[in-house]
Amino acid sequence: MTVEKVETLIVGAGQAGLAMSAHLRKAGVSHLVLERDRIAERWRSARWDSLAANGPAWHDRFPDLEFEGDPDAFVAKDEVADYFETFAKQIDAPVRCGVEVSEVVRNSGRPGFHVTTSQGEIEADYVVAATGAFQLPVIPPVVPETEGLTQIHSSAYRNPAQLPEGAVLVVGAGSSGVQIADELLASGRKVYLSVGPHDRPPRRYRGRDFVWWLGVLNKWDAEATPGVEHTTIAVSGANGGETVDFRKLAARGMVLLGRTESCQSGVLRFASDLVGNIAKGDENYLSLLREADQYVARNGIDLPEEPQAHEIDPDPECMRDPILSLDLAQAGITTIIWATGFGVDYSWLKVDALDAAGRPAHQRGVSIEPGIYFLGLPWQTRRGSSFIWGVWHDAKYVADHICKQRAYLEYRAADAPVSENA
Repeated sequence: MTVEKVETLIVGAGQAGLAMSAHLRKAGVSHLVLERDRIAERWRSARWDSLAANGPAWHDRFPDLEFEGDPDAFVAKDEVADYFETFAKQIDAPVRCGVEVSEVVRNSGRPGFHVTTSQGEIEADYVVAATGAFQLPVIPPVVPETEGLTQIHSSAYRNPAQLPEGAVLVVGAGSSGVQIADELLASGRKVYLSVGPHDRPPRRYRGRDFVWWLGVLNKWDAEATPGVEHTTIAVSGANGGETVDFRKLAARGMVLLGRTESCQSGVLRFASDLVGNIAKGDENYLSLLREADQYVARNGIDLPEEPQAHEIDPDPECMRDPILSLDLAQAGITTIIWATGFGVDYSWLKVDALDAAGRPAHQRGVSIEPGIYFLGLPWQTRRGSSFIWGVWHDAKYVADHICKQRAYLEYRAADAPVSENA
């Protein structure tokens, strides 16, 4: 059987894989990108219909290609996927779609890796796992399967019409959970939202989007610290971009609940942490406003004041008297949407590159297994790593590391004998 040989193999043709391809091309490193589906497939088929990017078009993009249209717009998901397809053509990325990688093992007694795919065998000097961190939808085993109750992960949600009649419980109030809950509420559904700990930045303040404020305040470059990399962010690009405000959602009829803890005989129980979780989110929101005000004053920037942004609405009834238990049937809840994140699946990497929990063991994307790299991980190098522009910078770091390794391997001492096979 013929074995194809490549210098660098990139697994995944989403934003991470394409950023990696662009930097390797600039560095003159030959490579191949394998994608089991289509370019940027998750943007097309693993997101709800109305999803828009959480960052404005001027910011959340690659430096080498702008989005068409309004730079302040929040681009719809299919347009984001089209953007990546356009970018792949622009850089002439060597992408091969419809090819799944099933195994990567280290060669025995010689450098490089042997890769088994659905279309044959490949040998590569370097392998970049650019499949990201959103691979396996996680549904906690809290509520047993019950007749008349639909349970889906947020990645399977598309629109309100797909759900059976009745009220909906959304578990998880990060970007996905709060946007889905908001859409369901606007469609006329009775919605319950289980709110855990979160950060809640303002969408805009004093005429600038929060991504601008995080930039000038050097917060995008914050490095991961224990616990921080798992912080849930409640931010939305829906409806032209808006600040997430749980009290305003409650004023429209949404019922807020604490963290979902357990279920017995059709009765869900919730932690008594709702008020505390929202208070911490408020403090995160207000602290950014204060830092922004200090920055404006210190630098003498002419930006309009916005004192009303510092005002917090009164607590709604569901916060003043939190619900700690809820009978699903009595509440008319027929659907639970679990916006509870994802796990990783690197079972195809049969090399010493993972920790005991199966997560990447790496430093800034450089694996503990020489020659294996990771890309597209949240907080891979900094807070901005999970954004389109952030993965671009992470890819540059990984590409530079590959180039350094190539230089070491190409070194020959001046007086070293040359092998006939060299």
